[in-house]
Amino acid sequence: MSTSSPTLAKAPVRSLSGLVPFVRPYRGRIALAALFLVLAAAATLLFPVALRHLIDTGLAPADRGQQALGLQGHFLELFAVAVALGVFSAARFYLVSWLGERVTADLRNAVYAHMLRQSPGYFETTQTGEVLSRLTTDTTLVQTVVGSSLSMGLRNAFMGAGALGMLVWTNPYVMTQVLLIIVLVVLPAMWFGRRVRRLSRASQDRVADSSAIAAEILNAIPVVQSHTAEARESDRFASSTDAAFQTAVRRTRARSALVAFVIIANAALLLWGLYRGTQAVLAGQMTPGHLGQTVVYVIILAGAVAVLGEVYGDLLRAAGATERLMELLDAQSPIESPSNPAVAPVHTGGAAIEFVALTFRYPSRPATAALADFSLTVHPGETVALVGPSGAGKSTVFQLLLRFYDPESGEIRLDGLPTRTLALQDLRGRIGIVPQDAVIFSSSALENIRYGRPQASDEEVHAAARAAFADSFISALPEGYNTFLGERGVRLSGGQRQRIAIARAMLKNAPLLLLDEATSALDAESERMVQAALASAMRDRTTLVIAHRLATVQQANRIVVMDHGRIVEQGTHEGLVAANGVYARLAALQFTA
Repeated sequence: MSTSSPTLAKAPVRSLSGLVPFVRPYRGRIALAALFLVLAAAATLLFPVALRHLIDTGLAPADRGQQALGLQGHFLELFAVAVALGVFSAARFYLVSWLGERVTADLRNAVYAHMLRQSPGYFETTQTGEVLSRLTTDTTLVQTVVGSSLSMGLRNAFMGAGALGMLVWTNPYVMTQVLLIIVLVVLPAMWFGRRVRRLSRASQDRVADSSAIAAEILNAIPVVQSHTAEARESDRFASSTDAAFQTAVRRTRARSALVAFVIIANAALLLWGLYRGTQAVLAGQMTPGHLGQTVVYVIILAGAVAVLGEVYGDLLRAAGATERLMELLDAQSPIESPSNPAVAPVHTGGAAIEFVALTFRYPSRPATAALADFSLTVHPGETVALVGPSGAGKSTVFQLLLRFYDPESGEIRLDGLPTRTLALQDLRGRIGIVPQDAVIFSSSALENIRYGRPQASDEEVHAAARAAFADSFISALPEGYNTFLGERGVRLSGGQRQRIAIARAMLKNAPLLLLDEATSALDAESERMVQAALASAMRDRTTLVIAHRLATVQQANRIVVMDHGRIVEQGTHEGLVAANGVYARLAALQFTA
């Protein structure tokens, strides 16, 4: 995804404001963490006061016994301050860490759920590796800020402001000069920060590019190895990671300059305060205890400024990460359920479908019409086969029927109701599909079949598997139906994966069945068995079949021949062969061969 300059021009706080909806539900914990944060900072600020009393009172000339008792009291005061600091800091750390983990989990869940609702058109232009990078790397950066850096920043800002206030109160002349130095520190740091933020965003984008390449190639290992492209793909990935490295180096160089500047400026601030303090003690204008108090406050102030510089760098990186996550959450799918959906009636004999003058172009191919003035009526219980050359628009019909896309013109009606008026869950719940490339999840055979109807019992799953002629090979697996099938079903053959997909569709028992080359991966014997199972399953439902092998569609009630997004012929197998048109030529080629 491209990043525009206006986005980069945003302030970090404005960019991080996208996290507010995720933080708001935990206002109570935030208030409690803020209380402990203030108490811990206050305990830190009390330490120099106790130290001053120790030096000026406990070490003053007096009776040795009284002096010893006084020292004990002062050290007990210091220890009490330390105990309070430890308790309050621990409570703050726990609450803030919990908040960081919780907000990150909520953010990751929200982004993932939002991505699942995007239409396939979104992923035509967005790589899944890019999305995965944002779900992992970017949310981890946000977790670092919410669960650690932001708390440290607030604590040090409070302590720095407190130390500054005490120094101004006790040493107004010296602090007037110190404030000028602080201004000279802050302004260049802000300039450095903007550059660091731009480079942080660029670095995260380059890492996402590498993740996208890795995700794509790891899912295509057999193809890569069959073309002996391991070295070539390794070089491509190395080039991508090197680009990410070079960008990270530029970011690190800029941030290192920022850190060096802040440290040097802080040292100047500390030394200037010490110098002016020692001059005041020598002139009799300040007591040694007052000097000790001043030194500690200056150290607190310098340390706070240094930590704030580091936190600012973290905020800059998190701002870039938040922008990238908000881009995902801001993505709006053009396919959504209507606010007041209609309810289509359920017919026992299957669904009725009407395609009325459809015209459609894929977003990634706007110059070519995938369907042009496509009209077709399918009656309840009818089996209609869509045939034709590749690119004729057959699969597009299925995509539009499932509302993965909406047509530019025309409409689709299911049982008399336009599909746009139906809730997506209701529409897709009425459709069972067996795709050409069967998708197997990283789970057991039982759960893969049950994916079609999660509430189905084990016996219903077994019955669907038997109907799809999958029971025999599943039972032969090491753990039967509980056998883990591997990522993308790598432990199964193509035909076995297809039969599991068929069992999944049969278990769903929807009134409309879509078969997209459903038997393409089966051998001749398995195809005959599955065709018999499908024939039984199709008796009580409407079925649309896509097939390139015409032998599989000869028994369809009607065969629709498509070419370049249009219907060019339709009829029975015998009638189309007798017409001696496009279908007859395709049939002659296949059956002669």
